[in-house]
Amino acid sequence: MHPALIRPPAGGFPFGETALCHEQDDVAVDFSVVRQRAGETLARADDKECAWLLLDGTAEARAGGLRASLSRASLFHERPSVVHAGPATEVALIARTDVEWLLVRATNDRSFAPRIFLPADCQSEPRGQGLVQDACLRVVRLVFDLGNRPESQLVLGEVINLAGRWSSYPPHHHGQPELYHYRFTRPQGYGHAELGDEVLKVRSHDTVKITGALDHPQVAAPGYGMYYAWIVRHRPNDPYRGFTFAPEHAWILEGSDPGYQPKELL
Repeated sequence: MHPALIRPPAGGFPFGETALCHEQDDVAVDFSVVRQRAGETLARADDKECAWLLLDGTAEARAGGLRASLSRASLFHERPSVVHAGPATEVALIARTDVEWLLVRATNDRSFAPRIFLPADCQSEPRGQGLVQDACLRVVRLVFDLGNRPESQLVLGEVINLAGRWSSYPPHHHGQPELYHYRFTRPQGYGHAELGDEVLKVRSHDTVKITGALDHPQVAAPGYGMYYAWIVRHRPNDPYRGFTFAPEHAWILEGSDPGYQPKELL
């Protein structure tokens, strides 16, 4: 198996925490999937910055003096809720139903106030509209970055990749390490993730590590919507501020050339 591809456990993620990446690895974050049973309370004060992204279920979240009821039934049709806390901040998650979270942790010497991001707090925008026959139209969601959480060592968001179309396109790259974690509209769904000149087949619950400033466009197989959470780790004295498009494909951004169109369908 490719070293950048992390498969889920056979049989799926069990209840409890399943660690997928560690901060000493090349992506420089701790990354886990956490599943709670209904009625279970998880309380902890991490020694690192942490972000809990709700994938599914209903829970009450507490962070510092904040409290909120969170619920999510669809990754594809609902924006995320996220509990974001600095080091040594007490976080409590009380599961009202079975719940699934993504947990991201990173060392951070700064102290900052916790925040619970509700769906209305998350930016969501279509990208790629009107470019090359809408072949790279997708929805990009941003929870936080330098703009609204300047003390953080992380950037966190989601992409909804339309069936049969591309995202992270035209191809782009950046120097900071990144993670993608995937889900699909059907369990047999799949897509392809590029890492430079290499191509990985990705399925539901897979995770891909993106390092080395490689271009990393994505494509979903026709018929299957593809979701991925994306996590960027700021580098020391080099925070993530955006990406650079591959120059040979930058013409696509001009929007005036639709690209190849057949004169007739055979």
